[in-house]
Amino acid sequence: MITRRTLLAALPCVTLGHLAYAAIHPPPSGSRRLSLYNAHTGEKFDGPYRSADGVIDSAATELSEFLRDHHSGVAAPVDIGVVDFLWDVLAKAGATGATILSAYRTPETNAMLARTTFGVAEHSLHMYARAIDFTIGSALPEAMTAARAMRRGGVGWYPRSHFIHIDTGAVRNWELGDTDLQNLLINLKDGTRLRNATLTARAPPAPPRSQYAGNSADTGVRPSAYTARGTTDRLIRPSQYGSP
Repeated sequence: MITRRTLLAALPCVTLGHLAYAAIHPPPSGSRRLSLYNAHTGEKFDGPYRSADGVIDSAATELSEFLRDHHSGVAAPVDIGVVDFLWDVLAKAGATGATILSAYRTPETNAMLARTTFGVAEHSLHMYARAIDFTIGSALPEAMTAARAMRRGGVGWYPRSHFIHIDTGAVRNWELGDTDLQNLLINLKDGTRLRNATLTARAPPAPPRSQYAGNSADTGVRPSAYTARGTTDRLIRPSQYGSP
């Protein structure tokens, strides 16, 4: 019998790329703005989040609220690295904005989704506000290609559901479309079905401190696009929108 746990255990085998540490990028020095729409709350963020002096604190706070867990209403300090990753991907794709499908999740929300929804990672980087699922128009395939070429973290491609997952974990790529799901369900070579598998997991390490924190605790941004080589990230699988 094929179980949801079997599928989740097999999911990393779907066109996963080589695992590697993300390239270290210096923080951008110029002004940056975003135009974003939250598909669940109907809210918009439209304005600058960086100036020539760096991250705009009020914008980082606003983004944290905009990217909150829409199930619980809880917000968390957003990883400025994943926001920069999103900006760079949109710029490469020539997109003027994006629709956000998922960003921060509380551990309770993530556990609920992991129990009830296909494709949700038990230790998702969404719980650290280090992952974003988004969609744009017809340029989405170009955005996916650009995101993978940047080697900034994880990039998941969901052509059937028409969205991309990006995060600031280890560099890895995966894809889940109709053919990939079928290959998970049936081994076409010998005709045997996947057998039940045990999904083992260990808790991920706490995210490192942000370069913007100084000597005090983070209040507006979180790590990790600029963290030093050697930071470990658990292999994860993406989000609740990857349903077959």
